[in-house]
Amino acid sequence: MAKSKKIGWVAWSEDEIKLLKRLFPRGRAREIAEKTGRSLATVRQKAYNMGINTRERRLWSARELKLLKKLYPTENTQSIADKLGRPVDSVKAIAYLNGLKKVGSPTVWSEKDDALLKKLYPNNKVRDMAKQLGRSIPAVAGRAHKLGISEPKRIWSKKELNLIRKLYPTKTAEQIADKIGRTVKATRLRIVKLGLRKRKRKGKM
Repeated sequence: MAKSKKIGWVAWSEDEIKLLKRLFPRGRAREIAEKTGRSLATVRQKAYNMGINTRERRLWSARELKLLKKLYPTENTQSIADKLGRPVDSVKAIAYLNGLKKVGSPTVWSEKDDALLKKLYPNNKVRDMAKQLGRSIPAVAGRAHKLGISEPKRIWSKKELNLIRKLYPTKTAEQIADKIGRTVKATRLRIVKLGLRKRKRKGKM
């Protein structure tokens, strides 16, 4: 089998496929790369495409993690997965575990942010807190849940309930939630508890 380095994309031969099937499950991807003249990333990607896995979970090397940290903030995730020869889902999972984020994505919550959220949450609408914290409504609601601040503790006012009754016939739960500054989930639960139903349109005779 030729060991010369391939230039560009070259189809895998039957012998190479047999070698891949025989050695890859044993965790010998590097040996396959050396014998076929292909890159390690190419070997791993081919194995992934064919559904061939190692018998043991393949750990991320220090080199792979270093490259991931360098590329993840600014480069397309699929492109990174191709370079590493890893599945996209695996790249995303490891990036998440290492606290990596794309440039422009929301920053992590600081102690100051958490303190302000705890102070504001009991008496303010999620929408207003989101604006003050510079975050989305789902982000604020999710963080509140993580901190143990329960949405049900916020009593629904008569004004909110009347607004739901007024808007529900013509508006979606998402639109109502945005209007009153509540999460979509909380709004939907309240609609159910109020027993509201969409008005059926009568067909023309």
